[in-house]
Amino acid sequence: MSSLFERLGGEGAVNAAVDMFYKRVENDPYIAPFFEGVDMTKQAAKQKAFLTMAFGGPNFYSGQDMREGHRRLVQQMGLNDSHFEHVMTHLRSTLAELNVPAEMIAEVGAIAESTRADVLNK
Repeated sequence: MSSLFERLGGEGAVNAAVDMFYKRVENDPYIAPFFEGVDMTKQAAKQKAFLTMAFGGPNFYSGQDMREGHRRLVQQMGLNDSHFEHVMTHLRSTLAELNVPAEMIAEVGAIAESTRADVLNK
């Protein structure tokens, strides 16, 4: 069976999804403050590399681990489950807009959900 990365359409599809996803995030007043002052081009590149690896594609991810990368957001800005849910909603909506089949959206969601405890430093 091919990897989720391949079934989604490879690098081009992941890159397009991440770009669309961050446009949604930046326009969401509930979660946009977490990205104030962030170089979104670099952020998107990190996310593309992370998702490519997480979906079974080539591993070019060299960023911090999820716990370390989000610690300041949890401790200083109050990042919590409701923010995580907003992100998940944007992820699912982005994939649906790109006509990704529901079963693959569920696979992506499960992978993203598996990072919740680390992202929220639980």
